[in-house]
Amino acid sequence: MDIRPADLPDLPEIQAIYAHHVLHGTGSFEEAPPSVEEMTARFVAGTGRGWGWLVAADATGVIGYGYYAQYKNRSAYRFTAEDSVYVRDDVRGQGVGKALVAALITHATARGFRQMVAVIGDSENIGSIGLHASLGFARIGLLRAVGLKFGRWLDSVTMQRSLGAGDADVPGEKTPLG
Repeated sequence: MDIRPADLPDLPEIQAIYAHHVLHGTGSFEEAPPSVEEMTARFVAGTGRGWGWLVAADATGVIGYGYYAQYKNRSAYRFTAEDSVYVRDDVRGQGVGKALVAALITHATARGFRQMVAVIGDSENIGSIGLHASLGFARIGLLRAVGLKFGRWLDSVTMQRSLGAGDADVPGEKTPLG
């Protein structure tokens, strides 16, 4: 498995992975899969701001992808990233997600982010919760019954970890990207 920056030719495979999760899982609260064109717009917007989009690939193609973006758009959040990771269904449980999140942590830290937040759809998503815990994320919150998908209410779990110096000092006023 090779982890590398995502590129435009990867987007059809990225979209297919995400579409599977949207249609069959509760890790995403989207209910209709975005098109390749919509995924491309999201990719261009994120990478245009310097945020990381990474893929894990092997001889079969893209087997997972992850990205981070600023946690919320307000300026005070400029040093906090939120990660997202999705793995192709046939390779789940083989360490792909963990490798991607670890790479996202490294990427975001190198760009000056100080915190990373994971907003995990469905409190029963023990795979993602365990993966994040194994990489130093602490569970900091639970929003009960905030999503409705597949005819049932879903919780959202929030986890967080420090990056780099974390809150040990206050960085300059610039954003992590300049």
